[in-house]
Amino acid sequence: MNGHTDILAIESSCDETAAAVIRDGHEVLSNIIYTQIRLHTVYGGVVPEIASRKHIEKMNYVVQRALDKAGMKLKDVDAVAVTYGPGLVGALLVGVAEAKAMAWAAGKPLIGVNHIEGHISANYIEHPELKPPYLGLVVSGGHTHLIIVKDWAKFDILGRTVDDAAGEAFDKVARAIGLGYPGGPKIDACAKQGNPDAIVFPQAKVHGSEYDFSFSGLKSAVLNYLNHAAMTHEEVNKADLAASFQKAVVDVLVSHTIEAAKHYGIREVAMAGGVSANSALRAGMAEACEKAGCKLFVPSPIYCTDNAAMIGVAAYHEYMAGTRSGWDLNAVPGLKLGER
Repeated sequence: MNGHTDILAIESSCDETAAAVIRDGHEVLSNIIYTQIRLHTVYGGVVPEIASRKHIEKMNYVVQRALDKAGMKLKDVDAVAVTYGPGLVGALLVGVAEAKAMAWAAGKPLIGVNHIEGHISANYIEHPELKPPYLGLVVSGGHTHLIIVKDWAKFDILGRTVDDAAGEAFDKVARAIGLGYPGGPKIDACAKQGNPDAIVFPQAKVHGSEYDFSFSGLKSAVLNYLNHAAMTHEEVNKADLAASFQKAVVDVLVSHTIEAAKHYGIREVAMAGGVSANSALRAGMAEACEKAGCKLFVPSPIYCTDNAAMIGVAAYHEYMAGTRSGWDLNAVPGLKLGER
Protein backbone atom coordinates (compact mmCIF):
# COMPACT_ATOMS: atom_id res chain seq x y z
CA MET A 1 0.00 0.00 0.00
CA ASN A 2 1.26 3.49 -0.82
CA GLY A 3 -0.90 5.34 1.69
CA HIS A 4 -3.19 6.54 -1.09
CA THR A 5 -6.56 5.32 -2.34
CA ASP A 6 -6.39 4.66 -6.08
CA ILE A 7 -9.51 3.79 -8.07
CA LEU A 8 -9.74 2.52 -11.64
CA ALA A 9 -12.96 3.89 -13.16
CA ILE A 10 -14.82 2.97 -16.34
CA GLU A 11 -17.49 5.02 -18.16
CA SER A 12 -19.50 3.80 -21.18
CA SER A 13 -23.02 5.16 -20.70
CA CYS A 14 -23.38 6.73 -24.16
CA ASP A 15 -20.82 7.23 -26.93
CA GLU A 16 -17.56 7.75 -25.02
CA THR A 17 -15.42 4.77 -24.04
CA ALA A 18 -13.47 6.08 -21.06
CA ALA A 19 -11.22 4.89 -18.26
CA ALA A 20 -9.31 6.77 -15.57
CA VAL A 21 -7.25 6.25 -12.44
CA ILE A 22 -8.13 8.63 -9.60
CA ARG A 23 -6.08 9.10 -6.43
CA ASP A 24 -7.65 10.22 -3.13
CA GLY A 25 -10.81 11.52 -4.75
CA HIS A 26 -9.39 14.44 -6.71
CA GLU A 27 -5.98 13.71 -8.27
CA VAL A 28 -6.27 12.52 -11.89
CA LEU A 29 -3.44 10.07 -12.63
CA SER A 30 -4.93 9.28 -16.04
CA ASN A 31 -8.09 10.10 -17.98
CA ILE A 32 -8.45 8.34 -21.33
CA ILE A 33 -11.44 9.03 -23.58
CA TYR A 34 -12.23 7.46 -26.92
CA THR A 35 -15.05 9.46 -28.46
CA GLN A 36 -17.38 8.14 -31.16
CA ILE A 37 -18.70 11.54 -32.30
CA ARG A 38 -17.43 11.15 -35.86
CA LEU A 39 -19.17 7.76 -36.19
CA HIS A 40 -22.56 9.10 -35.11
CA THR A 41 -22.43 12.51 -36.84
CA VAL A 42 -23.55 11.01 -40.14
CA TYR A 43 -26.77 9.81 -38.42
CA GLY A 44 -27.43 13.11 -36.65
CA GLY A 45 -27.31 11.48 -33.21
CA VAL A 46 -26.11 8.46 -31.26
CA VAL A 47 -27.08 5.06 -32.67
CA PRO A 48 -27.17 2.71 -29.63
CA GLU A 49 -26.15 -0.48 -31.49
CA ILE A 50 -23.13 1.19 -33.06
CA ALA A 51 -22.14 2.71 -29.72
CA SER A 52 -22.25 -0.70 -27.99
CA ARG A 53 -20.16 -2.43 -30.67
CA LYS A 54 -17.52 0.29 -30.59
CA HIS A 55 -17.33 0.10 -26.78
CA ILE A 56 -16.60 -3.63 -27.10
CA GLU A 57 -13.82 -2.93 -29.63
CA LYS A 58 -12.15 -0.17 -27.63
CA MET A 59 -12.76 -1.01 -23.95
CA ASN A 60 -9.71 -3.20 -23.22
CA TYR A 61 -7.43 -0.79 -25.06
CA VAL A 62 -8.75 2.28 -23.20
CA VAL A 63 -8.53 0.61 -19.77
CA GLN A 64 -4.97 -0.57 -20.42
CA ARG A 65 -3.95 2.92 -21.54
CA ALA A 66 -5.42 4.40 -18.36
CA LEU A 67 -3.40 1.98 -16.21
CA ASP A 68 -0.23 2.51 -18.26
CA LYS A 69 -0.46 6.30 -18.08
CA ALA A 70 -0.97 6.09 -14.30
CA GLY A 71 2.10 3.85 -14.09
CA MET A 72 0.07 1.07 -12.51
CA LYS A 73 -1.03 -2.49 -12.93
CA LEU A 74 -4.51 -3.72 -12.03
CA LYS A 75 -3.18 -5.26 -8.79
CA ASP A 76 -2.07 -1.78 -7.63
CA VAL A 77 -5.53 -0.17 -7.52
CA ASP A 78 -7.77 -0.33 -4.45
CA ALA A 79 -11.09 -0.72 -6.27
CA VAL A 80 -12.71 -0.86 -9.70
CA ALA A 81 -15.61 1.53 -10.38
CA VAL A 82 -18.06 1.69 -13.25
CA THR A 83 -21.09 3.65 -14.42
CA TYR A 84 -24.11 1.34 -14.23
CA GLY A 85 -26.83 3.89 -15.06
CA PRO A 86 -28.52 5.92 -16.31
CA GLY A 87 -27.65 5.62 -19.99
CA LEU A 88 -28.01 3.37 -23.03
CA VAL A 89 -28.49 -0.19 -21.79
CA GLY A 90 -26.20 -1.86 -24.34
CA ALA A 91 -23.44 0.68 -23.81
CA LEU A 92 -23.69 0.41 -20.03
CA LEU A 93 -23.52 -3.39 -20.16
CA VAL A 94 -20.12 -3.30 -21.88
CA GLY A 95 -18.59 -1.19 -19.11
CA VAL A 96 -20.28 -3.15 -16.31
CA ALA A 97 -19.07 -6.49 -17.75
CA GLU A 98 -15.51 -5.17 -18.08
CA ALA A 99 -15.42 -3.79 -14.53
CA LYS A 100 -16.89 -6.96 -13.00
CA ALA A 101 -14.39 -9.16 -14.84
CA MET A 102 -11.41 -7.04 -13.80
CA ALA A 103 -12.50 -6.68 -10.18
CA TRP A 104 -13.20 -10.43 -9.91
CA ALA A 105 -9.90 -11.42 -11.53
CA ALA A 106 -7.86 -9.06 -9.33
CA GLY A 107 -9.82 -9.65 -6.12
CA LYS A 108 -10.72 -5.95 -5.87
CA PRO A 109 -13.92 -4.33 -4.57
CA LEU A 110 -16.47 -3.33 -7.22
CA ILE A 111 -18.30 0.00 -6.99
CA GLY A 112 -21.26 0.86 -9.23
CA VAL A 113 -21.61 4.62 -9.79
CA ASN A 114 -24.60 6.72 -10.85
CA HIS A 115 -23.68 8.69 -13.96
CA ILE A 116 -25.38 11.88 -12.72
CA GLU A 117 -23.53 11.64 -9.41
CA GLY A 118 -20.37 11.39 -11.49
CA HIS A 119 -21.14 14.66 -13.28
CA ILE A 120 -21.66 16.42 -9.94
CA SER A 121 -18.43 14.94 -8.57
CA ALA A 122 -16.41 16.32 -11.50
CA ASN A 123 -16.28 19.60 -9.59
CA TYR A 124 -14.14 18.05 -6.84
CA ILE A 125 -11.24 17.44 -9.25
CA GLU A 126 -10.28 21.10 -9.62
CA HIS A 127 -12.17 22.46 -6.61
CA PRO A 128 -11.23 20.25 -3.63
CA GLU A 129 -12.40 23.10 -1.38
CA LEU A 130 -16.00 22.51 -2.53
CA LYS A 131 -17.81 20.55 0.14
CA PRO A 132 -21.51 19.81 0.82
CA PRO A 133 -23.97 21.29 1.33
CA TYR A 134 -24.25 23.25 -1.91
CA LEU A 135 -26.62 23.73 -4.86
CA GLY A 136 -25.97 21.71 -7.99
CA LEU A 137 -27.23 22.17 -11.57
CA VAL A 138 -26.70 19.16 -13.82
CA VAL A 139 -27.30 19.91 -17.50
CA SER A 140 -26.44 17.35 -20.14
CA GLY A 141 -27.80 15.59 -23.21
CA GLY A 142 -30.03 13.34 -21.16
CA HIS A 143 -30.47 15.12 -17.83
CA THR A 144 -31.46 18.45 -16.33
CA HIS A 145 -31.50 18.40 -12.52
CA LEU A 146 -31.47 21.15 -9.90
CA ILE A 147 -30.40 19.58 -6.62
CA ILE A 148 -29.15 20.26 -3.13
CA VAL A 149 -26.04 18.19 -2.46
CA LYS A 150 -26.62 17.54 1.25
CA ASP A 151 -23.58 15.34 1.79
CA TRP A 152 -21.25 13.10 -0.20
CA ALA A 153 -23.62 10.96 -2.30
CA LYS A 154 -26.74 12.39 -0.61
CA PHE A 155 -29.06 14.56 -2.69
CA ASP A 156 -32.38 16.40 -2.54
CA ILE A 157 -33.83 16.90 -6.02
CA LEU A 158 -35.54 20.30 -6.24
CA GLY A 159 -36.39 20.18 -9.92
CA ARG A 160 -35.86 18.27 -13.14
CA THR A 161 -37.02 18.43 -16.73
CA VAL A 162 -40.55 17.18 -17.36
CA ASP A 163 -39.81 16.52 -21.05
CA ASP A 164 -36.65 17.22 -23.08
CA ALA A 165 -33.32 17.66 -21.33
CA ALA A 166 -31.45 20.89 -22.13
CA GLY A 167 -28.80 19.11 -24.18
CA GLU A 168 -31.46 17.17 -26.08
CA ALA A 169 -33.14 20.46 -27.01
CA PHE A 170 -29.79 21.81 -28.26
CA ASP A 171 -29.32 18.73 -30.47
CA LYS A 172 -32.84 18.87 -31.92
CA VAL A 173 -32.72 22.60 -32.65
CA ALA A 174 -29.25 22.32 -34.18
CA ARG A 175 -30.54 19.59 -36.49
CA ALA A 176 -33.59 21.67 -37.41
CA ILE A 177 -31.54 24.70 -38.46
CA GLY A 178 -28.97 22.61 -40.33
CA LEU A 179 -26.00 22.92 -37.98
CA GLY A 180 -25.59 19.18 -37.48
CA TYR A 181 -24.43 17.02 -34.56
CA PRO A 182 -23.37 17.48 -31.78
CA GLY A 183 -25.80 20.35 -31.32
CA GLY A 184 -24.45 21.98 -28.15
CA PRO A 185 -21.03 23.08 -29.43
CA LYS A 186 -22.46 23.93 -32.88
CA ILE A 187 -25.15 26.24 -31.46
CA ASP A 188 -22.68 27.79 -29.00
CA ALA A 189 -20.31 28.69 -31.86
CA CYS A 190 -23.04 29.90 -34.22
CA ALA A 191 -24.72 32.00 -31.50
CA LYS A 192 -21.55 34.04 -31.02
CA GLN A 193 -22.27 35.64 -34.42
CA GLY A 194 -25.93 36.36 -33.65
CA ASN A 195 -28.18 38.69 -31.67
CA PRO A 196 -29.72 36.90 -28.64
CA ASP A 197 -32.54 39.46 -28.53
CA ALA A 198 -33.52 39.10 -32.21
CA ILE A 199 -36.32 36.59 -31.51
CA VAL A 200 -38.27 36.21 -28.27
CA PHE A 201 -38.87 32.54 -27.51
CA PRO A 202 -40.99 31.24 -24.60
CA GLN A 203 -39.44 30.24 -21.27
CA ALA A 204 -41.75 27.62 -19.81
CA LYS A 205 -42.73 27.55 -16.17
CA VAL A 206 -44.04 24.21 -14.89
CA HIS A 207 -47.29 24.77 -13.04
CA GLY A 208 -47.08 23.79 -9.39
CA SER A 209 -43.37 23.07 -9.45
CA GLU A 210 -41.26 26.22 -9.57
CA TYR A 211 -37.90 24.47 -9.99
CA ASP A 212 -38.85 21.98 -12.73
CA PHE A 213 -37.81 22.61 -16.34
CA SER A 214 -39.57 22.17 -19.67
CA PHE A 215 -37.83 22.61 -23.03
CA SER A 216 -40.29 20.86 -25.35
CA GLY A 217 -42.35 24.05 -25.89
CA LEU A 218 -39.21 26.02 -26.72
CA LYS A 219 -38.16 23.40 -29.26
CA SER A 220 -41.65 23.54 -30.81
CA ALA A 221 -41.50 27.35 -30.92
CA VAL A 222 -38.25 27.16 -32.91
CA LEU A 223 -39.77 24.62 -35.34
CA ASN A 224 -42.87 26.81 -35.75
CA TYR A 225 -40.65 29.82 -36.46
CA LEU A 226 -38.79 27.86 -39.15
CA ASN A 227 -42.04 26.55 -40.69
CA HIS A 228 -43.54 30.03 -40.81
CA ALA A 229 -40.38 31.39 -42.44
CA ALA A 230 -40.50 28.60 -45.05
CA MET A 231 -44.17 29.29 -45.87
CA THR A 232 -43.64 33.04 -46.20
CA HIS A 233 -40.29 32.63 -47.99
CA GLU A 234 -38.49 34.66 -45.35
CA GLU A 235 -34.77 34.20 -44.96
CA VAL A 236 -33.74 32.79 -41.56
CA ASN A 237 -30.70 34.25 -39.87
CA LYS A 238 -29.24 31.09 -38.32
CA ALA A 239 -26.93 32.98 -35.98
CA ASP A 240 -29.78 35.10 -34.59
CA LEU A 241 -31.98 32.02 -34.23
CA ALA A 242 -29.23 30.07 -32.46
CA ALA A 243 -28.44 32.99 -30.14
CA SER A 244 -32.10 33.62 -29.30
CA PHE A 245 -32.78 29.93 -28.62
CA GLN A 246 -29.65 29.66 -26.49
CA LYS A 247 -30.65 32.75 -24.48
CA ALA A 248 -34.07 31.22 -23.73
CA VAL A 249 -32.42 28.05 -22.38
CA VAL A 250 -29.73 29.87 -20.41
CA ASP A 251 -32.15 32.37 -18.86
CA VAL A 252 -34.41 29.68 -17.40
CA LEU A 253 -31.48 27.58 -16.12
CA VAL A 254 -29.94 30.61 -14.44
CA SER A 255 -33.19 32.01 -13.01
CA HIS A 256 -34.27 28.69 -11.46
CA THR A 257 -30.82 28.17 -9.93
CA ILE A 258 -30.57 31.65 -8.42
CA GLU A 259 -34.16 31.53 -7.12
CA ALA A 260 -33.39 28.23 -5.37
CA ALA A 261 -30.11 29.55 -3.95
CA LYS A 262 -31.90 32.55 -2.46
CA HIS A 263 -34.84 30.50 -1.16
CA TYR A 264 -32.65 27.93 0.59
CA GLY A 265 -29.96 30.39 1.66
CA ILE A 266 -27.22 28.55 -0.22
CA ARG A 267 -24.10 30.49 -1.16
CA GLU A 268 -22.25 27.91 -3.27
CA VAL A 269 -23.43 26.76 -6.70
CA ALA A 270 -21.82 24.03 -8.82
CA MET A 271 -22.66 23.26 -12.45
CA ALA A 272 -21.99 19.95 -14.17
CA GLY A 273 -22.75 18.00 -17.34
CA GLY A 274 -22.00 18.60 -21.01
CA VAL A 275 -24.15 21.73 -21.35
CA SER A 276 -22.22 23.39 -18.50
CA ALA A 277 -19.40 23.78 -21.04
CA ASN A 278 -21.65 26.23 -22.95
CA SER A 279 -20.00 29.66 -22.93
CA ALA A 280 -23.27 31.63 -22.62
CA LEU A 281 -24.43 29.51 -19.67
CA ARG A 282 -21.08 29.92 -17.92
CA ALA A 283 -21.10 33.68 -18.45
CA GLY A 284 -24.77 34.09 -17.48
CA MET A 285 -24.46 31.97 -14.35
CA ALA A 286 -21.23 33.69 -13.29
CA GLU A 287 -22.86 37.12 -13.59
CA ALA A 288 -26.02 36.05 -11.76
CA CYS A 289 -24.06 34.35 -8.96
CA GLU A 290 -21.91 37.43 -8.47
CA LYS A 291 -25.01 39.62 -8.16
CA ALA A 292 -26.61 37.17 -5.72
CA GLY A 293 -23.45 36.87 -3.61
CA CYS A 294 -22.90 33.20 -4.52
CA LYS A 295 -19.66 31.44 -5.42
CA LEU A 296 -19.80 29.47 -8.68
CA PHE A 297 -17.91 26.24 -9.35
CA VAL A 298 -17.68 24.76 -12.87
CA PRO A 299 -15.40 21.97 -14.12
CA SER A 300 -13.05 22.45 -17.06
CA PRO A 301 -14.76 21.47 -20.35
CA ILE A 302 -12.95 18.08 -20.47
CA TYR A 303 -14.67 17.14 -17.18
CA CYS A 304 -18.08 18.48 -18.27
CA THR A 305 -18.61 15.95 -21.05
CA ASP A 306 -18.68 12.22 -20.30
CA ASN A 307 -15.40 10.98 -18.81
CA ALA A 308 -14.22 8.33 -16.35
CA ALA A 309 -12.34 10.72 -14.04
CA MET A 310 -15.64 12.02 -12.66
CA ILE A 311 -16.80 8.42 -12.09
CA GLY A 312 -13.60 7.69 -10.15
CA VAL A 313 -14.12 10.76 -7.96
CA ALA A 314 -17.71 9.76 -7.16
CA ALA A 315 -16.55 6.20 -6.51
CA TYR A 316 -13.91 7.40 -4.04
CA HIS A 317 -16.56 8.99 -1.81
CA GLU A 318 -18.75 5.89 -2.12
CA TYR A 319 -15.74 3.69 -1.31
CA MET A 320 -14.85 5.74 1.77
CA ALA A 321 -18.50 5.48 2.90
CA GLY A 322 -18.28 1.69 2.69
CA THR A 323 -20.34 1.23 -0.48
CA ARG A 324 -19.60 -1.99 -2.37
CA SER A 325 -21.46 -3.58 -5.27
CA GLY A 326 -22.16 -7.29 -5.61
CA TRP A 327 -21.23 -9.50 -8.54
CA ASP A 328 -24.88 -9.26 -9.59
CA LEU A 329 -24.39 -5.57 -10.51
CA ASN A 330 -26.30 -4.89 -13.72
CA ALA A 331 -26.96 -1.99 -16.07
CA VAL A 332 -29.91 0.17 -14.98
CA PRO A 333 -30.68 2.50 -17.93
CA GLY A 334 -33.34 4.49 -16.01
CA LEU A 335 -31.41 4.81 -12.75
CA LYS A 336 -32.50 7.85 -10.70
CA LEU A 337 -30.17 10.06 -8.71
CA GLY A 338 -29.88 8.80 -5.14
CA GLU A 339 -31.04 5.26 -5.99
CA ARG A 340 -28.88 2.19 -5.48
